[in-house]
Amino acid sequence: MSWRPEPSERFYRFTLRTGLVLRWLFRIRVLVTGREHLPQPGPLSASRPVVPGQGVVVAITHFGYLDFAFAEMLLWWHNRAELRFLVTQGAADHWLAGPAVSAAGHVVVGYGSGAHAYDAAVAQLLEGEYIGVLPEAGVSRSFTVRECKTGAVRMAAEAGVPIIPVSIWGAHRLMSRHHAFSPRRAWRAPVRIHVGAPILPGSLPGPAEDARPGTARLAKTLQDGIDTGIADFPLQPAPGAWWMPAGLGGGAPTEEERRRLDEADGPRRAGARRR
Repeated sequence: MSWRPEPSERFYRFTLRTGLVLRWLFRIRVLVTGREHLPQPGPLSASRPVVPGQGVVVAITHFGYLDFAFAEMLLWWHNRAELRFLVTQGAADHWLAGPAVSAAGHVVVGYGSGAHAYDAAVAQLLEGEYIGVLPEAGVSRSFTVRECKTGAVRMAAEAGVPIIPVSIWGAHRLMSRHHAFSPRRAWRAPVRIHVGAPILPGSLPGPAEDARPGTARLAKTLQDGIDTGIADFPLQPAPGAWWMPAGLGGGAPTEEERRRLDEADGPRRAGARRR
């Protein structure tokens, strides 16, 4: 059994600051709209629906392997919030990533039902933690928001906390499926983030209600944020650019092709380990 360190706030902040240094070195431009939807200081009101110190589910699009890092940076810049993610067992089993996952205090979703991780995430939300979720449960090859899992909506409803939708466009250009990190592509690259209006607990389903309509609403909100980011993205794509959706003239797989490729991958085998 590989070594797993105890969670350390010092380690979390070290990794976060390392990311900030790398962003500075490559002069990556992070352009954010919707900051007013993030937790703000002051009393609760119509314009400040998220209470500081209250747990929050942060639902993030997943087009590339660095989306989570930009969401972490955003929350840290805004109010020094530390974002804990639901992380797959495969990542936790990795010889290099595993110790980092443990030291950062992320929640591991084990093979199988993931019930333990769900319960742990709800408990952390009730303690005021910010839980980051990638509800698409995998990178979307089409660069459009694919079907989302219901976990984000269910845990937010159970804990009685809001969901903040965070749509990230452009980070997939830096590193995504079949496209390794390129220093040249990263130099002065723009990354566009749009924060959608919070989905408040009162609009979420009760424990006995179907979470799928709320999840479909979340997916639409995330896609609307992506559309907003694409509309004013400062980089003009070449015709057929691999990082643009097929519906906008890009070279990414169509939704039909994406589904076929996802099905060809098949489900992760129970008990399988990433090496």
